[in-house]
Amino acid sequence: MKNVTILGSAGSIGRQSLDVLSRLGEDFRVFGLATFDEAEIIAEQIRYFHPEVVAVADEAAAERLRKMLGSDPPEILVGEEGVIELASRGTADIVINAIVGVAALRPGLAAIRPGARLCSANKESLVVAGHLLMREIERTGAELIPIDSEHSALLQASLSGRSSEIKRLILTASGGPFHGKEIDFEEVTVSDALNHPNWTMGAKITVDSATMMNKGLEVIEAHWLFDIPPDRIDVLIHPQSIIHSIIEFVDGSQIAQASLPDMRLPIQYALTYPERRESPITQLNLSEIGSLTFEEPDIRRFPCLLLAYDAFEAGGSAPCVLNAANEAAVSLFLRGKISFAEIPRLVNRALSRHEIVVEPTLEDILAIDREVREMTFGFAGE
Repeated sequence: MKNVTILGSAGSIGRQSLDVLSRLGEDFRVFGLATFDEAEIIAEQIRYFHPEVVAVADEAAAERLRKMLGSDPPEILVGEEGVIELASRGTADIVINAIVGVAALRPGLAAIRPGARLCSANKESLVVAGHLLMREIERTGAELIPIDSEHSALLQASLSGRSSEIKRLILTASGGPFHGKEIDFEEVTVSDALNHPNWTMGAKITVDSATMMNKGLEVIEAHWLFDIPPDRIDVLIHPQSIIHSIIEFVDGSQIAQASLPDMRLPIQYALTYPERRESPITQLNLSEIGSLTFEEPDIRRFPCLLLAYDAFEAGGSAPCVLNAANEAAVSLFLRGKISFAEIPRLVNRALSRHEIVVEPTLEDILAIDREVREMTFGFAGE
C-alpha cells in the first residue's frame, strides 16, 4: 500500500486526485491533506478518507476545523510551516503538490528531501526555481512526475525513445476563451476570461490560459523536466484539446498522446507510473470528434507567451520576476483593479526594471518574489 499526501486538497486538482484515489482501491491510502483555509471542504474529506495528518495554513481556519471535527480529529498542523512539515513527512510515498503559485515551492522541496515521489500539478515552482528542484531531486533520488496534461503527455510520448533521440517538444494549447475571436482585450470581463471552452480549472490558471501565460510557463517547465532548451520547445494552438502534446524525434517521426480533456487521466498516470490502469474517463472516439486542427499562436495578440520565452532566455532570476508579476497582475484583474490587457503590460514593466541575479538561492527567489509582487501592486496604485 502506498501512502499519499495531497497538498491543496480543496482545490480542483486536489478534489480530482481524491476522486482518482477513491477508485484505485486498497493499493493507495490517503495519509495527509493540506489546504490554505477551506476548513469546510477539508472537514468533509477527512470524514471520508480518514487521513492521519492534515495541515491548514490559515490559523483561524484551523480553529474552525477543530470545532467541526469534534473529539476525535486527526493530527492538525497549522500555518505555512505546518504545510511544509506535512510535505516532509517520510511516511508518505507520494506527495501530490496541487498548491497554486509560488507558494508551492517550499512544500515541494520539502517533499523531495525524504525521497518521495512528487506528483506536481504546480508549474510555478519549476519556473522560478527549476535549478534548485532538479538539483535536490538528483541529490535525493526522488521522483518528479508531472500532472499537467501537456507534460504528462510528453512523458508518455518520450518513453518511445531515448532522450538523445528527441529533436523537439510541441506543447499544444486550446487558445483559451478568446481564440479566433475579434475582441477588445480592454473590455474583457472576469467572467469572460474564466469561461474556458474545454477545461474546468481554478481561476488563476484559467486566466493564465486566456492570456497564454500558462503556455509560456509550461515551456519553461518542460525545459527542466526533459532537459530540452526552449528553442526546441514549440507551441501549437489546438482548439479541440484532444492532442495534449507531441514529441518529434531526430528521424522526423512524431508521437502524440491523445485523450478527452479530463485531468483525472494524468493524475492517475502520475500515481501509478509506470503502470497503467483502467480509468473512469470517457473513451476517446475520433470519429465523433471529426477533425483536429492546429495553428501557430498569435504572439501579437497574446504577448505573454513571448514574455515567457524572453524571461527564460534572460535566465537567472528573470523567470521568478515573470511569475511573480503575473501572479500579482492576475490577482489585480480578478479583483477588478486592472483590465485584462494590462496583465502583460505589468509583467513586461516588472521584467524591464529587474536587475537579474544569475544563480538565485531559495532566499533570493523568495525575496525577489515578494519585492516584485509589491512593485506590481504598486503599479496599480495598491
